[in-house]
Amino acid sequence: MSISIKPTSWFSFSFTFIIFSGLFLTAAARCQDWPQWQGPNRDGVWDEEGIIETIPEAGLQPLWRTEISGGYAGPAVADGKVYVSDYVREAGDPRPSAGKRSELQGQERLSCLDSTDGKLIWRREFPCDYNFSYAAGPRATPTIQDGMVYLLGAEGDLRCLDAKSGKDVWHKDLKSAYGIELSPMWGYAAHPLVVDDTLYCLAGGEGSVVVALDKLTGEEKWKALTASEPGYCPPTMIEAGGTRQLIVWHPESLNSLNPETGEVYWSFPMEPAYKMSIVAPVHHNGFLYATALQGTSILLKLDDRTPTASEVWRGMGVHPDHNPPLLVDGHIYGVDEKGQIRCFELESGKKLWESWAAATNNRPANSTTGFMVKNGDQFFIATEQGELILATMSPDGYQERGRFKMLEATSPTSNREVVWSHPAFANQCVFARNDKEIVCYSLAK
Repeated sequence: MSISIKPTSWFSFSFTFIIFSGLFLTAAARCQDWPQWQGPNRDGVWDEEGIIETIPEAGLQPLWRTEISGGYAGPAVADGKVYVSDYVREAGDPRPSAGKRSELQGQERLSCLDSTDGKLIWRREFPCDYNFSYAAGPRATPTIQDGMVYLLGAEGDLRCLDAKSGKDVWHKDLKSAYGIELSPMWGYAAHPLVVDDTLYCLAGGEGSVVVALDKLTGEEKWKALTASEPGYCPPTMIEAGGTRQLIVWHPESLNSLNPETGEVYWSFPMEPAYKMSIVAPVHHNGFLYATALQGTSILLKLDDRTPTASEVWRGMGVHPDHNPPLLVDGHIYGVDEKGQIRCFELESGKKLWESWAAATNNRPANSTTGFMVKNGDQFFIATEQGELILATMSPDGYQERGRFKMLEATSPTSNREVVWSHPAFANQCVFARNDKEIVCYSLAK
């Protein structure tokens, strides 16, 4: 038997297939998930193309809005779904006080939404009483990897769930496992880090500031470090000195560990005010920069052959409460604790300029927060007043390309209401939340 194919038919089929494949590959290249805090590489860089270069004066209209409850945890986006955690308060006074714990009763929740319309796919609820300050809800952004969701609650409940169904895989109560009576003053807030087959997180207790767990079972692989408190800084993985290094900053020192064993490679004293070790250290061109409020900061030069480091300077650069700066082409860009956007030379620590564009009412305010994400040669800055700013920044200065109001500031502080939650940038959209709703806006050209 012989089969013949007309040349015109083959050409037509091939041409159609090539065009379809090209469109599919273009769409695949254009879309990108935001499966954890700070994006795919936890560095605040958004690589998607086809993004707007200006924001019109009239602003942008939301694609959807979905009601949620309280919390500071940012959303994560993966495989067409949005994962966001919150807290439904049933009793207790939620008004925050920096030096006082609030006792609340209620439930922590994890919701899985359709990223295209915000409709609920599934939701899990976990009864949880709170006893810490600023008890609005969870702090840590969910992490999605290999079909699993890793969720850290504000009282130390660490959970692994199936991403499609929300069913339990494993659960570990960090306080019970490591003999901890009280959560840190501001709750468990350090976003867990998942690398290969291991989950790294801060726990606390004697010899267990940081723990490494099997990501499939929750079983402990190793634990390391002792400090008065674990702090709130996410564990960070870097490659330097010819090896991987796990960077852990607790309220007493900045440390580098062997991620396979917990062995300490190096350690430098670094004690932030109020034990607020929060901001994740940033690695750039052989340097490591760590910073905190009230002038606490350090720049280290990492050896390029061995896992060792040397101190370059202290006390300079940007000093935020919560939001990590970005290091770009030898310069530091970030929102300082009073609200200034600042630019510094990395190696010298010299300030080049500052702008009050992200500050509330263009005036200084304690603990001002602005989350910064780089997309190509431009920056998106989510302000604590619920605005999204588009700007370009260079050593020569700051130039704004527009802003609009994404959502209302709803979380009370001592003297104002704020949004202290890092948005997600995925599928050419921004996903942002406050204590009442999560919203999605298209940022496609």
